[in-house]
Amino acid sequence: MNERIRSSEVRLIDENGENHGVVATSKALAMAEEAELDLVVVSQNQEPPVAKILNYGKYKYELEKRAKEAKKKQHTVDVKEVKVRYKIDTHDYQVRIKNINKFIAQGNKVKIVVMLRGREMQHSHLAFDLANKFMEDLVGETIVVEKKPQLEGRNVTLFLAPAS
Repeated sequence: MNERIRSSEVRLIDENGENHGVVATSKALAMAEEAELDLVVVSQNQEPPVAKILNYGKYKYELEKRAKEAKKKQHTVDVKEVKVRYKIDTHDYQVRIKNINKFIAQGNKVKIVVMLRGREMQHSHLAFDLANKFMEDLVGETIVVEKKPQLEGRNVTLFLAPAS
């Protein structure tokens, strides 16, 4: 990495963290060579730019390590989908309730899809009844309705989310 520093002078910090104030860029480069290290601009948008004498490879590694650690700590919210038919058995319904509670506890949103096939479309009110039953059993202080039950094509969908 042999990129030129365009500024004629830099605010210099040496390898020990000692501030040398504003120094000519040529003098800063000479100091870096003498210490057998690199002169790296750490803050370009100041006047004059801030440059530090350090080992560039180690500096780059530390930046990558910090970025990786920050990425590890963030949680992405997924939309988990639970598909059911309106003729669902009571035990199967209880299993779905348990799974939805687990997904919500993990911080994910849940999309409940009540599927209708063929002539079942004539009984869409039964699918809405099931979706409303899910809402009654689940919605409380930890779960909120993000989108009320609605007919999308041949399915009735309902969106739930964790309460903030």
